[in-house]
Amino acid sequence: MTGRVPSAVRGPRAVRVRAGLRTVRVPGALRRAPGLRGRLTLIYTGLFFAAGATLLWVTYLLTARALDREFYLSLPSAPLPEPTPGQADRKFLAVSLPKALVTRIEQGKAQVLQDLFQNSALVMVGIGALAIILGYVVVARVLRPLHRVTEAAERLSESTLHERIALSGPQDDVKRLADTFDAMLDRLQRAFDAQRRFALNASHELRTPLAINRTLLEVALEEPDASEDLTRLGKALLATNARHERLIEGLLMLTRSEHELVARKPVDIEDVTLGVVELLEPTARRRHITVTERLGPGVADGDPVLIERCVFNLVENALKYNVKDGVVEVEVDTEDGNIVIRVANTGPLIPAYEVADLFEPFHRLRERVGSAQGSGLGLSIVRAIVTAHGGEVEAAPRAEGGLTITVRLPSAARVPAPAR
Repeated sequence: MTGRVPSAVRGPRAVRVRAGLRTVRVPGALRRAPGLRGRLTLIYTGLFFAAGATLLWVTYLLTARALDREFYLSLPSAPLPEPTPGQADRKFLAVSLPKALVTRIEQGKAQVLQDLFQNSALVMVGIGALAIILGYVVVARVLRPLHRVTEAAERLSESTLHERIALSGPQDDVKRLADTFDAMLDRLQRAFDAQRRFALNASHELRTPLAINRTLLEVALEEPDASEDLTRLGKALLATNARHERLIEGLLMLTRSEHELVARKPVDIEDVTLGVVELLEPTARRRHITVTERLGPGVADGDPVLIERCVFNLVENALKYNVKDGVVEVEVDTEDGNIVIRVANTGPLIPAYEVADLFEPFHRLRERVGSAQGSGLGLSIVRAIVTAHGGEVEAAPRAEGGLTITVRLPSAARVPAPAR
């Protein structure tokens, strides 16, 4: 029941989910703010010019005062001042000069002070420019340990928790910060190891009893003398047991999907999607749902099993939460270097404000409350898988009812090599 039709029209209001976090808009002024290196250089430069200007002004005043105290000029008609006791033991010039010569001497003193100010200002500006360059270089050297801490934080992931900064040097603030960061990595590594052990133990302890129960119930139902009530009860218990098995399998898949990928392989998204559609074709036929696909070439780097499970959950949800004689549209395309997987289905109207919550574990809409339809982990697993592959997923309600889910995965050419 497959055909070729145009892709689904995306709804006007899409809810984007990336890494399970809400997007926070940073004001433009904060984005344009200089970094720590620039701010420290500006502070250093401001203090240098403030100190230089103060020194220049004090030198100017002291020089002017010294000139005034060393030379005493007087006109012929005015009496000469007597030297004070403090001036007697110093060089003292007290002469009676013509007015024109006195004026020239005063102008010379003013010119000396002006030259002193200008030359000192030029020297200060030149040394200040050199100090800015040297300060910028020195600040970079001082901040180098902080850069090591930042690089370690950027590389931090589940596969690199064993790395440590191990900063050497004096016990200053930066050294204490690096040691604190290393101690935090130790605690994170222990927590992740405990989580892995818990997942393995839960897989064994929970799945084994359910498998035993299923076997016992199947054997009991095979008994030829089993009564009708016993048969009905056994089938009900088998259905409940199967639901619990699906729930545990979904939880384990969700836990595995949230881990970072260590090994990546080229995955042909077209082949994976085609295989999923063919696998679910009997389900679509049984529910009288028409599945149409438009598949284009696309290769992504990742885990083939996880990517197949992601596509399977998308198509299975589109079939499960549909209406009779409904339609499911599956599309694979390439946009801006990303592999786009888009699945749209008909169904009941979904409020736009409830779309984002569909990606939360165990969340179902009012129309999806029936426990027989699932445990509410399908889209949570999709989001975890997409996030682990460095992609993004968005959902938008359709105006005529149903949902359009779009997954974008980086293509094989855009995926960066894993850090070692």
